[in-house]
Amino acid sequence: MPKPPSTDAVPDVLLVLGDPRTCEPLSALLELAGYRTVAVDRGTEATALLTERRFDLVILDVTLPDTEALRHSRRLLAPDRPAVLLLTGTGEFLGSLPGGAPGADGQPGGAPGRVAEVLARARQLVRAGEPAGGDGALRYGDLVLDDATRRARRGERTIELTPAEYRLLRCLLVNAERVLSKEQIGRHVWDDPPTDGAIDRLVSRLRRKVNAEQAALIHTRRGFGYWLGRAAQP
Repeated sequence: MPKPPSTDAVPDVLLVLGDPRTCEPLSALLELAGYRTVAVDRGTEATALLTERRFDLVILDVTLPDTEALRHSRRLLAPDRPAVLLLTGTGEFLGSLPGGAPGADGQPGGAPGRVAEVLARARQLVRAGEPAGGDGALRYGDLVLDDATRRARRGERTIELTPAEYRLLRCLLVNAERVLSKEQIGRHVWDDPPTDGAIDRLVSRLRRKVNAEQAALIHTRRGFGYWLGRAAQP
C-alpha cells in the first residue's frame, strides 16, 4: 500500500543513476540543500519504490538499460506524478519528462553536467510542482527562514540577507546542530569554488546579523567548520 505524502515539507528525490561519480556528489548536494534522497541504479528498483511512496522529483539516467518502461509507467503519468529530470549517463541534461511539472519544459542536451547545475534545475522542477500555499519555512527556536518569501526573522526582528547569506543560512538550518566543513558549505553556496577567505567572511557577516544582541546561534568549531545551534558543542 503506498505511503501517504510526507507532512514535514521536505521534498523527496529519487535518483536513478548508474554512475556513482554523478550520483554520490549530487545526492550529497541535494541533502545539503534540504532534500531527502533515495538512490538506486536500476529502473526496476525505481519502479518498485514509486509504487510504495510518493516522490517530488525523479532524476533519471536515460542510458540505463531498463528505464524505457519506467519512463512510460503509470506512476509517472499519474495526476500527482513527480517532476522528472532526464540526464545522460555522464550527467548532462537531456530534458524533463513532458508534463512532469507545470512550466518545466526540458533543456535539450549539450549543457554541461555539473552537479550544481543539475541541483539548480532540480529546484526549478520541484518549485514548479509545489502546490500553492503551505508554510514553506525552516525553523530553529525563534529563528525562521521562509522559503516562500525568501525572508528571515528572529523573533520579531527581520533579518535582511543577501542571496549568498540566504543560501548559507538555509544550509545551516537544514543541518542544525551538525558541523559543516568549509568544503560542504562552499558546494552549497557557490556553483564555483569560492576564493580564499570568502566562506569565513560570509559566515562572519551572517553571524553578526543572526546573533546580533541575542543568544548566539551560529558557532565555529575550530579546525572543523561551522554549525547552527543553541549552545557550543564540546
